[in-house]
Amino acid sequence: MLRTLLRRRKEPLTISDVTVVDRPGLRRAVAATAVGNTMEWFDFGVYAYVAVTLGKVFFPSSSPATQVVSTFATFAVAFLVRPLGGLVFGPLGDRIGRRRVLSTTMIMMAIGTFAVGLLPGYASIGFAAPVLLLACRVVQGFSTGGEYAGATTYIAEFAPDRRRGFLGSWLDFGTFVGYSLGSGVVTVLTAVLGERGMVDWGWRVPFLIAGPLGLIGLYMRLRLEETPAFRQEAERAAEAVGAGRGDVDPVEEARQSGKGRLKEIFTRHWQAVLVCMGLVLLYNVTNYMVTSYLPTYMTSTLGQDATTAQVLVLATMILVALTITVVGRSSDRWGRRPMFMAGSVAMIALAIPAVLLIQAGGILMPAVGCVILGLLLVIFAGTSAATLPALFPTRLRYGALSISFNISVSLFGGTTPLVASWLVATTGDNLVPAYYLMAAGFVGLVSAHFLHETAGKPLRGSGPMVETVEEARRLVAVSRARAGRRARDVWIRLRHPWAAQRYRDHDGDGER
Repeated sequence: MLRTLLRRRKEPLTISDVTVVDRPGLRRAVAATAVGNTMEWFDFGVYAYVAVTLGKVFFPSSSPATQVVSTFATFAVAFLVRPLGGLVFGPLGDRIGRRRVLSTTMIMMAIGTFAVGLLPGYASIGFAAPVLLLACRVVQGFSTGGEYAGATTYIAEFAPDRRRGFLGSWLDFGTFVGYSLGSGVVTVLTAVLGERGMVDWGWRVPFLIAGPLGLIGLYMRLRLEETPAFRQEAERAAEAVGAGRGDVDPVEEARQSGKGRLKEIFTRHWQAVLVCMGLVLLYNVTNYMVTSYLPTYMTSTLGQDATTAQVLVLATMILVALTITVVGRSSDRWGRRPMFMAGSVAMIALAIPAVLLIQAGGILMPAVGCVILGLLLVIFAGTSAATLPALFPTRLRYGALSISFNISVSLFGGTTPLVASWLVATTGDNLVPAYYLMAAGFVGLVSAHFLHETAGKPLRGSGPMVETVEEARRLVAVSRARAGRRARDVWIRLRHPWAAQRYRDHDGDGER
């Protein structure tokens, strides 16, 4: 009797507790979210590579250094509204579903980017030109506030537990493909049209390409289904609210409201919020330093050839795209925490050597420096999409991740080009980018220290996710066996405490 009661207290999994992934749905989820990220980062690649040109078009009366700072200030303003977008889209995604919100952010991003290509320059309408550019960037920033967190949440909730790192890495694969496409288009246009042609009209072409890309992404997202984790959470919430009586529990209603969710995020999950912000800082400072600031740093600060700098950074992004899924698969095997810790230590040790190599003349040494930074970046990029959503429970995941991610990106990531360019101009020290990267490495190391390992485990608030029915059955069988062993161990300790240690020493299949 006692053993039966103990077994029931440690209830094993049943088949209904395990979700078998719909493979066609999973492929659509990965493709649609990756295309959205491709669209987003196509814009970032274009903006970073035409920063000098945009400065001449929208801020022509300023000095070259001021033009660059002004252009990156406009770039940074978009990041300042990202937390607002996260506050709106994140909790909304937890209430009405991930799919609807991701479709909305997709179309807003496309409209904002396409509109930049239609703007008149300063020579045509004066001060109104940079104001309109700023307005377009605000629309892009607001929509992006719900994009990355929603995309990572969507893939994480569709992916089987033991392959979440590999499948999540495809999201950031889309990131670097988009950046590579954007920067590649600008590089080709610059080579064909020259500086004069780019200032006259060539800068518009990459932004106008965003329109068709956005329509493709929107079509793919409208075909998506809601994630299994969200459907299960919605069913539980429906049972909790009303409990079949047709009325609404005031306590549960307050808990499910936007204000209730925000309060719960910052009171019950503040540690996860801080860890998330630290890891996002590490990833995004590295990301924006390499993708957005490095081309301008190499040309405006170091005086290197613009085409050479663009080709080197583009080649670095292609390297990242080619290796990112390998890193994602490695995080499934070795764990997320070891990847972040190793990458943080490497960042602290290699930032200065990498920047010194970039400062060297010629092509070979700067290429080696760019490769070092690219390999550091890919460690964080290939691991983040599987790590960050696992920090929060299902009912709060989209909102908590949106808020944490966008606050960190706004304060530290998107401002990286602006702060780095200002510090270099103010101090005259060309090693400022290296010091900045080292500081990010220290923050990342501390954050990774407090990160709980999630590789191969179910998401918080969700049951196990597997790929096949056979895998589900094996998981249930293992769970039952473990529950039986736990009940047996407790039985022995209660009835024969003097024999418990001897039994554990001789029990070859115990869980120790």
